[in-house]
Amino acid sequence: MQTPTVRRPAVAGRFYPAKPEVLTRQLDQCLAADASRPEKIDAALGCIVPHAGYMYSGHVAGAVFQRLPARATYIILCPNHTGRGAPLAIMSKGEWLTPLGPAPIDTELATSLQHSCHLLMEDAKAHESEHAIEVELPFLQRSVGAFAFVPIAIGVSRYAALEALGHGMAQALKSSTGPVMIVASSDMNHYEPDDITRVKDRKAIDQILSLDPAGLYEVVRSEDISMCGYGPAVAMLTAVKDLGAAKAELVRYATSADTSGDRSSVVGYGGMVIS
Repeated sequence: MQTPTVRRPAVAGRFYPAKPEVLTRQLDQCLAADASRPEKIDAALGCIVPHAGYMYSGHVAGAVFQRLPARATYIILCPNHTGRGAPLAIMSKGEWLTPLGPAPIDTELATSLQHSCHLLMEDAKAHESEHAIEVELPFLQRSVGAFAFVPIAIGVSRYAALEALGHGMAQALKSSTGPVMIVASSDMNHYEPDDITRVKDRKAIDQILSLDPAGLYEVVRSEDISMCGYGPAVAMLTAVKDLGAAKAELVRYATSADTSGDRSSVVGYGGMVIS
């Protein structure tokens, strides 16, 4: 019998606590950070959530995950920060471990995605040290419980490839037996003063709220906005538009200065839900 692929935590103890009881407490704090606790967005098809250390962006991610309806399956897209592996790297079997336990990969959906988007390549190496999906899984484990997911790391910047991935995801999900949430893992602008970052991030956020993947792609590149996960966001927006998305909501925005107090060089964090 073949040993299943197990992807072990790469950033536990750095981006989030490695001890289950400490992690659980921090997740509960992040998921309850929005005192108003508005209703869940039941029609949600996709979202954008940050992936920095929980002390900086956990309250933004938690505000989004708290608004999402539970799904049995998720597609989680992330940028490829390490540069390793295939440009569009998928894992189609096995499980990912976090301090809260295993999160299984949905092999059936992953296979369907590979059939509908031939640019996707099986590549566990691209995911081995990449943090941007790993930091989202504990939120789902705590807020949803049992679920399966498909991880995709995006290291390509061509619009045509991102668009093809988006259309391919929509095609696969139209034949899916149940609703699937598409999660785009991304931080916003990096390492500029707080006031500049907020202006740049607003330009990108406005395109997302307009459900305009091409507009997001163009403004990120023309305005030099260092949004690391614009590729995942473009692909997610393309997919959910194909699936009938009609609106987007900015759930929460912050910068690292809100935690550190240092406004000279910050990272922006935007949490959005598309339905």
